[in-house]
Amino acid sequence: MDKLTIQKELLKMFGPDRLLSDELDLMYYSYDSSFLTKLESTSPYAVVFPKSTEDVQQILRFAWANHVNVIPRGAGTGETGGCVAVEGGIVLDLSQWNQIVDIDQKNMQVVVRPGVIHAELNNELAKYNLFFPPDPGSSLMCTIGGMVANNASGLRAVKYGTTEQYVLGLEVVVPNGDVMITGGMKSRAIKNVSGLNLTKLMVGSEGVLGVITKIRLRCFPKPRARGIALAVFDNLDDAPATVLDVYQAGILPSGIEILDGSAIKAVNEFKPHIQLPDAEAILLFEVDGNPPSVEFEGNVIREMAGKRARSVEWSTDPQRMAKLWEGRSVTAAAASRVRPDGSRIFAGEDISVPLSRVADVLRAIRELGRKYGIQVVNYGHIGDGNVHTAPVINPENPEEVEKVLQLVDEIHLLAIEMEGTTTGEHGVGAVRRRYAPLEHGLAHEYMLKTKQAFDPKGIMNPGKLI
Repeated sequence: MDKLTIQKELLKMFGPDRLLSDELDLMYYSYDSSFLTKLESTSPYAVVFPKSTEDVQQILRFAWANHVNVIPRGAGTGETGGCVAVEGGIVLDLSQWNQIVDIDQKNMQVVVRPGVIHAELNNELAKYNLFFPPDPGSSLMCTIGGMVANNASGLRAVKYGTTEQYVLGLEVVVPNGDVMITGGMKSRAIKNVSGLNLTKLMVGSEGVLGVITKIRLRCFPKPRARGIALAVFDNLDDAPATVLDVYQAGILPSGIEILDGSAIKAVNEFKPHIQLPDAEAILLFEVDGNPPSVEFEGNVIREMAGKRARSVEWSTDPQRMAKLWEGRSVTAAAASRVRPDGSRIFAGEDISVPLSRVADVLRAIRELGRKYGIQVVNYGHIGDGNVHTAPVINPENPEEVEKVLQLVDEIHLLAIEMEGTTTGEHGVGAVRRRYAPLEHGLAHEYMLKTKQAFDPKGIMNPGKLI
C-alpha cells in the first residue's frame, strides 16, 4: 500500500486533528536524540495520536492486513533511533495519552497510560507518600511507556534496580490487534510466579513485539531523609576500589556517580562557579532512608572513602546537597562546551562493564580518543558499572564524522571485550543492533524466533533491537 493511500485511510479513521501527514510535520518525527538520526533521517508515512486501546487495535489491524510498519513513540528522548521509522511506516505518538488511571495506595501500586511523564507521576505519588524509584535523568521529559519499552534505569539503579523490577503487569496490543494482559487479568498482587513471565519479556522489547497501552507499577514508600558525600581522588583506580570498600562495609547507597578528569574539566569550563576540584576522579554517593540510618551510612562512606580519597565531604543540608550535586547534573550539557565549534553526540554513550573494569575502560576510552583525535568526556553510574561517554566533534566535518563512527565502534567492541554490554540503560534501537549476535550468541537466534512468534509479518518497529 502506498504512502498516500495509507494517509487517506488513516484520515478516515481518526480525522485531521489526530493525524499528521504534512511533510514538515513528518520531518520532526524522523529524529530522536541519537547521532544516527542526524546522519540518516527517515520520515514516517504518517503520525497518529491514539487515545484508547481500541484506537491502537484499529491501527494495528489495518497495518496487519496491509503489511504496513508500526513504530511506537513516547517523548522522543531516546538516543538509539528506537522510535524512528527507519524502514517507513506509521508512528504512534503515545505522548499525549497521559492519564494516571489509578493510584492504589493500599496495595502500593499505580496504573498509568504510556504517555505519563516520569516527574509528574512522582509528583502525584508524593501526595500518598509513595514514589516510583527508577530515575533516568530525563525525568521532566521521558514517558513511563518509553522507560518500560527500554527498561530504563539511571541514577538510583544501584539500590533500587531497573524499571523491570517495578512492572507488575501490562496491557499490550500485539501486532494482529489482539489485546494481551500480562501479570494476571485481574491481579493486584505484588508477587506472581504463575505462567511464563510475559511481563518481563515485554519490558525492554523496544516496541518490536507490540504496543504497550497500560502499565501497572509497584511503588515504594518515599524516603524521609537523604544525604550526599563527595570524594576527590588523585588516582583513577582508587575510585572504583572505594566503591567496593563501601559495598564490603555493608552499605548500599541509592546512587554512586563518577566524573573523571575530562568531565571535571568540562563542568568547570561550563559553570566556573561550581569549582570542582582538579582531580583524576570525583565520586558522588547518595544515601536515602530514615534519618538515623542516613547519618550512619554517611559516616561509614566518609570513613571508607577517606582511606583513598584526597578529601571527602558529607552533607544532609538540602542547599549544600544541591550544590554538591550540581556538578554531576550539568555534566551532559557541559560536554558540548569543551570546544567552541563542537557538539556532543549521542553515540557509544552507554556501555556497562563490571565494576572491577571501570578504571581500565575509562583509560582505554581516553586512548581511543587520542587515537582518533576526538575529545571524549566520561562520566556515569559507577555503582553498577554504567559508563557514559560523550564524544565531541564538529558534525559538519565529514572527516570527523567518519573518525567518530570508528571510535564508537571500538567503544562498543571494548565493552564486550571487557565482559560488559553495549548498553546499560539507553537501549539497542537501530544503533547497536548489529552487535547483538556478537554479544548474545545462540540467545540472539531465540530472540529472533520470539519476534517471529509474535510478529510473523515483521511490522512492529522493524530494524531495531535484533
